[in-house]
Amino acid sequence: MIGKTGRAERAGVTRERILTAAERLFAEHGVCAVSNRQVSETAGQGNNAAVGYHFGTKTHLVRAIIRRHAEPVERIRERLLADMDDSADVRDWVACLVRPVTEHLADLGPLTWYARFVAQVATDPALRAIMAEETRASPSLRQTIEGFNRCLPELPAEVRAERGDMARQLITHTCAERERALAEGTPTARSSWHDAATGLIDALVGLWLAPITPDP
Repeated sequence: MIGKTGRAERAGVTRERILTAAERLFAEHGVCAVSNRQVSETAGQGNNAAVGYHFGTKTHLVRAIIRRHAEPVERIRERLLADMDDSADVRDWVACLVRPVTEHLADLGPLTWYARFVAQVATDPALRAIMAEETRASPSLRQTIEGFNRCLPELPAEVRAERGDMARQLITHTCAERERALAEGTPTARSSWHDAATGLIDALVGLWLAPITPDP
């Protein structure tokens, strides 16, 4: 029994090392540009097949990285929702979309790769579908979107879809660019993830409440 427990613990440590290495490599170089062998070597595994052994395909590895971060983001959003009291303010619901991500990035420490990893995944149609599938599995996110839709002004369907795409792009790439700047030691517009979230929320509220120019 002790032997089995020890092996399970070692396997768990190895999986974590592989996930960390893969997240960093994918964030810095892109998912397609990184091989499973490179991930194994960066994770300090003598066996170049370690990724396949522990995760299967690269697609499975990407999904595992997404799930690794989904739980803490979910907990933060659940906490924010508990304080919402069914708000009718668009800003409150936008904050519930943004702050779980930025707060999680702040909790990870001064050097992170997750925001850039998400931005890389977003450029690949197949991997983006995986991200969307995992995102839809979040009960707190579904609740947030329902609350947001209840207080959003009436918008034509095509405008709502267009602005939804814009909002996703803004959240993804604003976080990724700030994370990159922090990693490179270059100046950032805001001094903290909390303040960066505030600026992002301001922009998104303006985006969603902006007037619609009528067709000529």
